[in-house]
Amino acid sequence: MTSGKKTMEIDKIVYCFTAKNGKEVILRTPRGEDLDDLVEHINSLVDEGAEILRNTRVTRDQEAEWLEKNLADIKEEKLLFLVAEVDRRIVGTSAVRKRRGYSSHVGDLGVAISKDCRNIGIGTEMLETIISEAKKAGIKTLFLRVFATNKTARHLYEKMGFKETGRTPNIFYKDRKYLDEVTMYKEL
Repeated sequence: MTSGKKTMEIDKIVYCFTAKNGKEVILRTPRGEDLDDLVEHINSLVDEGAEILRNTRVTRDQEAEWLEKNLADIKEEKLLFLVAEVDRRIVGTSAVRKRRGYSSHVGDLGVAISKDCRNIGIGTEMLETIISEAKKAGIKTLFLRVFATNKTARHLYEKMGFKETGRTPNIFYKDRKYLDEVTMYKEL
């Protein structure tokens, strides 16, 4: 993302910490062998009805194609991507995708944590780490989109210095209700 030194490498441990539940958490870049865990992770979020953009389960083949593209994008310095691993199981993902052209200083952020691993500090540590990696990569501004009803995530983002820039009404239709999307940003 910046010329010279690569900012992320495949299968590299970036940070380790102990979650509030006493479990050891490894934040690392993904690897090809993560495929089955990533399928399980995203499908568990879909099954839960989590407030994420995806609402349909993925097949192993679909996720394999997605993972292959993302690993290539990491190597090409278009993407920063971390997984959170607990007991050899992926319980969270975070990514910053670098924009192009006149917006090449901007990154789009996404974070997803498994239901059983929320509210124990993983989201906070993961967000702090991906923000630090984004700074190292030369990103100056981060943007994210979040369901207006996702108060837990919005609180975390605000705690981390993100500010609301706008709201798109009725962009989501979930559980027979129209929901707003909130756009937030952070200057690095």
